[in-house]
Amino acid sequence: MKIAIGSDHAGFKHKEVIVAYLRSKGHEVIDFGTNSNESCDYPTYIKPTAKAVASGDCDKGIVLGGSGNGEQISANKVKGIRCALCWNLDTAKLAAQHNDANMISIGERQTTQEDALHIVDTWLSAAFEGGRHLRRINQLEIDLD
Repeated sequence: MKIAIGSDHAGFKHKEVIVAYLRSKGHEVIDFGTNSNESCDYPTYIKPTAKAVASGDCDKGIVLGGSGNGEQISANKVKGIRCALCWNLDTAKLAAQHNDANMISIGERQTTQEDALHIVDTWLSAAFEGGRHLRRINQLEIDLD
């Protein structure tokens, strides 16, 4: 699988661990930065990560920050992205099963590195259930007004 990943400075340490882990599992990882823990603006790195997923250049994407909130919001501004904020195994599993999330966001200040790796594994291994969830997913891309 080809996975896009990006973070700001507050998610940098987890990003580096996740990149190495995914590559060790045979995934191709495209790292959109940042490349240090020096303060930066998260949209600079998150938007290109999300655009790579939305365009189909990458199959899935992972974004990281301190809480993961801003990164999730930034990613979800890109048409076609369904980025879920995940802080435990249940949120990761449901992001895939119920929301067909093509991206997840993880907060480095909210999770341990070990938990972050488990979240990634859980999300990647869970399958979208379709059914009643598909109807709701389809509504995300239309204007309901």
